[in-house]
Amino acid sequence: MTERKLFGTDGIRGVANKYPMTPEISVRLGQAIAHHFKQDNRLKRAPGHHPRILIGKDTRLSGYMFESALAAGITSMGADVQLVGPLPTPAISFLTTSMRADAGIVISASHNGFQDNGIKIFGADGFKLPDAEEALLEQMVLSDSLKGVESGDIGKAMRIDDAGGRYIVFLKNTFPKELSLEGVRVVIDCAHGAAYRVAPDVLRELGADVFTLGNEPNGTNINFKCGSTYPEATIQRVRETRADIGICLDGDADRVILVDENGEVVDGDTILALAAMTMAQQGKLAKNTLVATIMSNIGLEIALKKRDIAMVRTAVGDRYVVEKMREDGFNLGGEQSGHLIFSDHTTTGDGMLAALQVLAILQREQRPLSEFRKLITPYPQVLVNVKVREMPDLAELTDFQNHLAAIEEKLGDEGRVIVRYSGTEPKARVMVEGPELKLVEAYAEELAGYLRREIGV
Repeated sequence: MTERKLFGTDGIRGVANKYPMTPEISVRLGQAIAHHFKQDNRLKRAPGHHPRILIGKDTRLSGYMFESALAAGITSMGADVQLVGPLPTPAISFLTTSMRADAGIVISASHNGFQDNGIKIFGADGFKLPDAEEALLEQMVLSDSLKGVESGDIGKAMRIDDAGGRYIVFLKNTFPKELSLEGVRVVIDCAHGAAYRVAPDVLRELGADVFTLGNEPNGTNINFKCGSTYPEATIQRVRETRADIGICLDGDADRVILVDENGEVVDGDTILALAAMTMAQQGKLAKNTLVATIMSNIGLEIALKKRDIAMVRTAVGDRYVVEKMREDGFNLGGEQSGHLIFSDHTTTGDGMLAALQVLAILQREQRPLSEFRKLITPYPQVLVNVKVREMPDLAELTDFQNHLAAIEEKLGDEGRVIVRYSGTEPKARVMVEGPELKLVEAYAEELAGYLRREIGV
């Protein structure tokens, strides 16, 4: 496949109002999406049908700009737009299928700061578009060859006022009907993002006593010292309120990190271990296999192996986890960062859905979350991010590769080294895992130092 110029591992992303995240590109992308799904018609619409494209967003200031630009491009091609406002990414996936839309668009840069924004696209089936379809859209956008329809065929744009309520009902239906959260004290940090309304409402309607953080978005505070990338605020609130659990979402609520009743962080690997072992015990884990990425801790793999549960690794990115799950018929997968996919319920990562599955386990077992933190013994793992000015093939950095090979030889079977570029930011990520923290830290800094000298900003 030719080098991608717009799409990364999770749609298009960048600084708002700078290429490629500009209104001009967004208008063209809207036109390309409308044209593509007009031709595709996978829902077998009647001749002359106007495709329906759903658009949702998080709470960033720039969301209004991109929402308007995308809607303009889509309607100019004779397709209709349904605007649902600020809602989590997984809500857009769900609503796209439940409302029989031809596609769904999310305007969000996930866990990034407010200055960034992004655009990702779901097909009518609720799954993110595969690479091949994104490549077709990219070609149309960059060629600027699409022309709008005649004035009488322009599409309509309308707001869907009850979209949030529909998603709340969906989430509640994933929680066992025989269980309740009555008396459970929950701290929920919405990261001033897309879930700031729906997440607390779901918990309250299930009976929980809810203490809310990060639910006052102002357009610029999304993910700022809050949410899944900054659980410190939730840790403090859990201890202050003596809560049973803390739930930390990110800006678009497709990932979650938990905090136990003692104020200790429970990451995606531990949540996956708990879910996999519970589902396997119930005979519900498809092929007795969990799908994770190369970033998941080796401790997870060891813990699962002891219980005869297999683990398959993919490249980093929840889309690759989902692709593997669909390809081989698995129903549980995710990432250490908190993207967790329960495909019996949904088609993409969903932070609140995953949190509800954990709460259901805690209610059934009548045990605190802290007890389940012991399911895995994580190996020390250090991740160092290096800002880069360019992204050459890492294999071509000879001096760096020589040092990498030497460190891998020293670690042997007791550790791993993964070096890759971010799919969403101009960064190289160095991950080193091994039996001793100080050794791992030294190796990670050594490799990061070489990258800074060769390609760093």
